[in-house]
Amino acid sequence: MKPGFAAAGILAAVLASVPALAEDKSNPWFPIPATASFSTGDTWTYAGETHRLYGVQACLRRTYFTNGAGGHVDCGEASLAMLVSLIRDLKPQCYTAAWQAATKTRFVVCVAQPTSGSAAGSRIDLGTALISTGWAFAAVTPNGAPVHAPYIVAQEVAKKQHLGLWQFADVPDPNAIILRDIRNASNQAGQSSNPPANR
Repeated sequence: MKPGFAAAGILAAVLASVPALAEDKSNPWFPIPATASFSTGDTWTYAGETHRLYGVQACLRRTYFTNGAGGHVDCGEASLAMLVSLIRDLKPQCYTAAWQAATKTRFVVCVAQPTSGSAAGSRIDLGTALISTGWAFAAVTPNGAPVHAPYIVAQEVAKKQHLGLWQFADVPDPNAIILRDIRNASNQAGQSSNPPANR
């Protein structure tokens, strides 16, 4: 499996269960505009909406790893820089996989079709490109199951080959941090619902 490999099969599997967009059924694909404001390595905003890559989890801001020179680097900033770089270079088109009205969040799948270079003619899924090169992670549900199983495969390859963030021994896995916080919140909620013990 090559970093940034074409993922037409992955895209087809994701889109097979997605209803067509109401806005423009003739062409549901849209670009990421130059005016988008990037907040994390998997999320950006524009036109009053949040757009998040479906099945992708970026490194969290204010979590750190030690680089080869011994420097303390913000992992979230590293993920963000790679996302912006790939979008600038690949100019992908996106499709809404899910819409969360309460938070005005679109979960999107983005695909690029380069017309020049070694990848000319291929379809590159942005999520796969980020995860398979080690600059993002496969998102998981609150019970730890993958949101999109093929991304876990891409992540395991990147991890095994020590690509991107995986080359650093102390890379802070965002899924482990998020799941730990969910467990802690659940435990605290359970404790607060128990009546105090008699003294």
